Amino acid sequence: MRQEEKTERTRQKILAAAMEEFGANGYAGASLNTICGTGIAKGLLYHNFENKDALYLACVGQCLSELTETLKAADIGNDLQKYMNVRLRFFQEHERQANLFFEAILQPPGDLRQEIAALHRELDQLNIQIYERILDSLPLRKDVTREEATVYFSLMQNMFNGYFSSDFCLGQTFAELTATHEANLTKLLDFMLYGIAERGDKQ
Repeated sequence: MRQEEKTERTRQKILAAAMEEFGANGYAGASLNTICGTGIAKGLLYHNFENKDALYLACVGQCLSELTETLKAADIGNDLQKYMNVRLRFFQEHERQANLFFEAILQPPGDLRQEIAALHRELDQLNIQIYERILDSLPLRKDVTREEATVYFSLMQNMFNGYFSSDFCLGQTFAELTATHEANLTKLLDFMLYGIAERGDKQ
């Protein structure tokens, strides 16, 4: 086995153990000693990752990459329901990644917010592309442009995620956050695209 392959195997072993630890206990509750207790020498861990922050960010990056690639492979087109189904199935089948995803996106460690924002930029771009394809399939109101609708989508997404970062959601488990976020995201997107009120003729 070449040294590069051996190094990559070691890195993946560390990431797998770290994903379990961060996914189960979150950033604050995770312990590097517990990760090393799975048979990973502490020297090897620090040789591959500078510190706890670097290891956490690597796990977040891998999680976001896996979700992004799953969504791309699903060939969603402009099917909103398919998009939501693929997301939900991914989270159901990857519990640790789901926990890590929602902590990183909704309640990130304060010192790592900027790094995490950079990591989920590709997923954000994919979400906007899917939303724009949905817009292109709908007759927009005459006073609404495609560009305005896209900006509105980004604003609403940030506000929606901000709610789950607030004190209202403190104390919820990762599983509760996941279920509540996804159920309400479906409603939010439906309201944004199709409205919440019937527009009948004025009397």
